[in-house]
Amino acid sequence: MTVELPPITDLVDGERGTPELDLAVTLEDPATGAVVGRAAATAPERVERALAVAERAAAEITPETLDAIADALEPRLDRIAELDAASTGVPIAQTRLLTAIVTGAFRLAAAQIRDGARRSDRDGVRVLRLPLGPALCLVPWNAPAPMAAHKVAGALGAGCPVILKVSELTPYSAVVLAEAIADHVPGDMFQLVQGGPATGARLVSDPRIKAVSFTGGVGGGRSVAAASAPLLRPCQLELGGNNPLLVLPDADTDIAARMAADLLTTLNGQWCRALGRLIVPADRRAEIVEAVGKRLAALRIGPPLAEGTEFGPLIHSRHVRTVRGALGARARSFGVAPEFGNYVLPALLDDDLADEVFGPVAGVVGYETVEQGVAAANATPYGLEAYVCGGDEESALAVAQRIRAGEVKVNGSSIMSLHLMTPRPAWGVSGLGEEGTAETLRFFTGARVVGVEGRFALHGS
Repeated sequence: MTVELPPITDLVDGERGTPELDLAVTLEDPATGAVVGRAAATAPERVERALAVAERAAAEITPETLDAIADALEPRLDRIAELDAASTGVPIAQTRLLTAIVTGAFRLAAAQIRDGARRSDRDGVRVLRLPLGPALCLVPWNAPAPMAAHKVAGALGAGCPVILKVSELTPYSAVVLAEAIADHVPGDMFQLVQGGPATGARLVSDPRIKAVSFTGGVGGGRSVAAASAPLLRPCQLELGGNNPLLVLPDADTDIAARMAADLLTTLNGQWCRALGRLIVPADRRAEIVEAVGKRLAALRIGPPLAEGTEFGPLIHSRHVRTVRGALGARARSFGVAPEFGNYVLPALLDDDLADEVFGPVAGVVGYETVEQGVAAANATPYGLEAYVCGGDEESALAVAQRIRAGEVKVNGSSIMSLHLMTPRPAWGVSGLGEEGTAETLRFFTGARVVGVEGRFALHGS
């Protein structure tokens, strides 16, 4: 199955355009490795126009508007799933599931506004949550449409004019997303620009941007923070992780193997919450590695658009080189890859993995005592996600509370959060601040407290 890719376009002040600035980066079909185009960037003058337009923008975004965007996206979801699968290599079975986030983000933002997210009065004093101003949403390439929808819905829900920039490697689904949004909001309230790091840096450095939500690598996050610090501008940073799965001595082997295999291969390992470090009892190491390997070897590996594919190719040949460079001589790979394409088989290393690889690779670490296992799980500068597998749920929960990570899941490996309304914090170099259904909308707001002096003073104060 093949998918016709749309032209790469941007959207500035309600006007669609064709980015013509060549970034000298090829775009590939992950399934074959063939070149399908070249990455392009919005021209600097159009970026400047987008900033000027956003600075002047002011419009009420109602819950009805957000619901209308979700309605408009519904018939486009199949197309979005196909484009994300074709450009990232992620199996379409997974990208279809993730499109629930695309519409859900707007419906959840609408529901929050109806429930009073923009107003939190207390003790007779008015507490208004007001938009900070022009918001910049910077989205990575691994789940382009869901990530864009989540950030944009939060920013629009807060009432901010939004500039969206997606990765230059995955420009396509944003075009479809932009079409649906543009039909329901003024042209100055939502704009899409295309481009690479230079475009992102141009936008981030501009003081007219009042809030930045960035998901990407640690280096990019540090650049966003450095540019925002002199402006004292809030930035929401989610920067990935080298996430541990701590298998406790009483864990069921099949459950541990399922968790490890799922975490290693969801989005082909190209996600920030993927497995990076498998931490197991030393006396069960061989048994657990063998069980994980059997699950990995049984995966249906193939083109991302083929029905039934469970594990696909990586996004780009340059990323293939990066991931293979992390394998070393002591890696065990599982499965059989097609002859052509950007495939890297899932692999386990015989020792620890110091840094995030952003691919289907994890290190294996043995421990003698649970105390040592917890110490190993915490022996990383990252702190995004962690997983615990144990037979006794209460004991596993107690261990989970000792692991330094923003979210710790017990006996589960879903790509979704524990609950729609729980925050998704980041510790250490994994980021700054919290993301989440409520947290992202709130991030784009500032509080204004209004009241009459003395009217509500406490007696005796």
